[in-house]
Amino acid sequence: MSPIKELVQIPFATLAFYKYEENGLIIYEFDATECQPPEPMVNAINALKMLKSKKERVIGLFFHEPNPLYARILDSISYDAQELENGDFKIIFRLK
Repeated sequence: MSPIKELVQIPFATLAFYKYEENGLIIYEFDATECQPPEPMVNAINALKMLKSKKERVIGLFFHEPNPLYARILDSISYDAQELENGDFKIIFRLK
């Protein structure tokens, strides 16, 4: 059964964000595959501010791997990147 995704407001975000629970984790998810820079990075940084515990994740879909974003967040955030079959990237962010 798929989780129920709730549309949520992320301060200063320009994309739609969805919140849901899966495997005991709270997930904030967004799709930036149709955006042009700097919109994906701006939205990701605003979403990452929502992370308050190790049981929360931000999942972003990007049209390329967001290497400039990684350089800005490495002090407090870790990530897992997965290239999808269509060439987009799914990045899962979490607190260190």
